[in-house]
Amino acid sequence: MSSERRRPHRVVVTGLGTVTSIGTGAAEFLSGLRTGRSGVKPITSFDTTGYAYANGCEIDGFDPAEWIENIDPKELGRAGQFSVAAARMAVSDAGMGLDELRSRRVLVSVGTTDGESHDLDGLMAAQLASGPEQLDPVVARRSAAGLLSSSIVRELELRDVEAVTIPTACAAGNYAIGSGFDAIRSGEADVALSGGADAVCRKTFTGFYRLGTIAPEVCQPFDADRRGILTGEGAGILLMESLESALARGARIYAEVLGYGLNCDAHHPVAPDQDSLAACIELAHRNAGVKPEDIDFISAHGTGTKANDVTEAGAIRQVFAEPPPTVSIKSMLGHTMGAASALASAACALAITEGFIPPTINHRRTDPECGVDPVPNEARAADVRIVQNNALAFAGNNAVVILGRYEQGTAA
Repeated sequence: MSSERRRPHRVVVTGLGTVTSIGTGAAEFLSGLRTGRSGVKPITSFDTTGYAYANGCEIDGFDPAEWIENIDPKELGRAGQFSVAAARMAVSDAGMGLDELRSRRVLVSVGTTDGESHDLDGLMAAQLASGPEQLDPVVARRSAAGLLSSSIVRELELRDVEAVTIPTACAAGNYAIGSGFDAIRSGEADVALSGGADAVCRKTFTGFYRLGTIAPEVCQPFDADRRGILTGEGAGILLMESLESALARGARIYAEVLGYGLNCDAHHPVAPDQDSLAACIELAHRNAGVKPEDIDFISAHGTGTKANDVTEAGAIRQVFAEPPPTVSIKSMLGHTMGAASALASAACALAITEGFIPPTINHRRTDPECGVDPVPNEARAADVRIVQNNALAFAGNNAVVILGRYEQGTAA
């Protein structure tokens, strides 16, 4: 193998596909972030009788047929529809023709928390009511989590491709982006379609509800009066390629992926560990070749629970002598589980390109125990060069991605 082939490639983001409760597509998502739009409304996708409160961030008006051409949308669960639609958007947004994409070596990596648990909820209810003989075979076939990635391959008719679904819960989107970064950087793939997808389901809502971590009305990360999370849904897919490829195509570059860090402390089934997260942040900084003072803002995991926000803020202060602005877009679009950090990465890329810091909405009074600047309620204009995107997950899975602005004229 030649030394040129072995030289690590710089990795850039040239396409964004986003399906969220505050806007579908990069332009609508950007508008939602800039204006502090809220996706909160009463949950309708399952019967909420018996719950004292049941707000969430569901997506209204999504028609998968607008995006999915080669698969009957009924063959996909809701999360799969989100995933495939977001991939289509990302390819279109990157300005890469399908024939060109099909001629490339492609990695499709999609993270998820629930897979198609919305369908599994329905199948379980049907089995309890009528027995397994009455299960809908179409719904049963589409319930496999692996379809979140393999359906993208099928829809886009990719040929030289690897498809993986990554199940590291609420950090899975960043895990998937990290896998795409590695594949392109090493030369194992030419293009990566990486991100995450999930749909609102009874199972996860009820799990958080029983933990006492569902907010009655809105999500208020880092606020002194925060009450918990709101479950959300959607998908975020980033199209990544080498810098050489992007420059040769004349592609618009949203951001460069500078590096990432992963660790798993397995400290507790649900409680985050401050030292472990701090170590993951430091690992990401080393991998990306940046220092804490280089970070212009942090896109926090920021769930709005008492434990997460204090622990995450503590880890940030442990690494940063002066923490930069630290925001949570979950205040707007809820906790989209496996899609959360992928959508946050897309938000970071847009923030770099457009020169602003997204707000943390629903904010009244910052918890002094958190001690961060959450950019309350209104977006802030800023010269954004480097952004850190945190993701934490149950069982101690942490993933931190570092994105930077690509400056024209810098060496490829």
